[in-house]
Amino acid sequence: MESAMEPLAFTGGAVFSDRGRLYTASAQPGRRVYGERLYARDGVEYREWDPRRSKLSAYLALGGRQFPFSRDSRVLYLGASTGTTPSHVSDICRDGRVFCVEFAPRVFRELVANCEGRPNMMPILGDATKPSEYSVFVDGADVVYQDVAQKRQADILCDNMEAFGVRKGMLALKARSEDVTARPEEIFRAAERTLQDRGMRVVDSLSLEQYEKSHMMFVVEMVRCSPPTPWRSPMGGSSWSATPAGAAGRCPAGTWRRERPRSRRPPGSSWRSPVTP
Repeated sequence: MESAMEPLAFTGGAVFSDRGRLYTASAQPGRRVYGERLYARDGVEYREWDPRRSKLSAYLALGGRQFPFSRDSRVLYLGASTGTTPSHVSDICRDGRVFCVEFAPRVFRELVANCEGRPNMMPILGDATKPSEYSVFVDGADVVYQDVAQKRQADILCDNMEAFGVRKGMLALKARSEDVTARPEEIFRAAERTLQDRGMRVVDSLSLEQYEKSHMMFVVEMVRCSPPTPWRSPMGGSSWSATPAGAAGRCPAGTWRRERPRSRRPPGSSWRSPVTP
């Protein structure tokens, strides 16, 4: 039987499915980033998106349906590592930009190599806990995606969303990086409280246990928008200017709401369990 690539409607046709496997249309045909399978059909080359190698793919494979990315999205990717998942985000946001922040110099060298030939990927050597250090390279963002395995993961996401005036974010939280002695469920509940206290509404939370042990994906929207942190223009000049407000995905001017959001999860309800794809 001839296979057929079926676009997933909730992704705007940016992610495809074929016989239970996920794919993105390659923005750099003929080149693999992490040894993934390539598949050509009707003049288009597709890259298999392995959920065992990518937490974002795992989220989609397990039934996640919140997808804040579009073709022209500008994504601030924290914890880019060697570029496995960022390369697929690059395929999805091919008319946008993927700012890939990585802290480890050795890993960063591999990231730089994988960004070659992908003009919408910008590798940035930086510390995700200090957004002011790389704000000069990020001229606005629509989505913050975070996969940084260290303490204060929820706060790091919020700090960056506030710094760049971003309304939408995703957090791939690793419980063992927060506290190896605590139960993962306790870490996840604490992270959700932190997100809410920082002005976020959790629109989805999904366990990635089937592919990643003690991991939870949070998808959030900022409902209490802080004025973005000033940044120095990469074009030079001595004056400071704020990240533009009112653009798609960012906090519209005049909508800074101070109220604390209410959780959508009913009191006493259990965490959402993995769903077999």
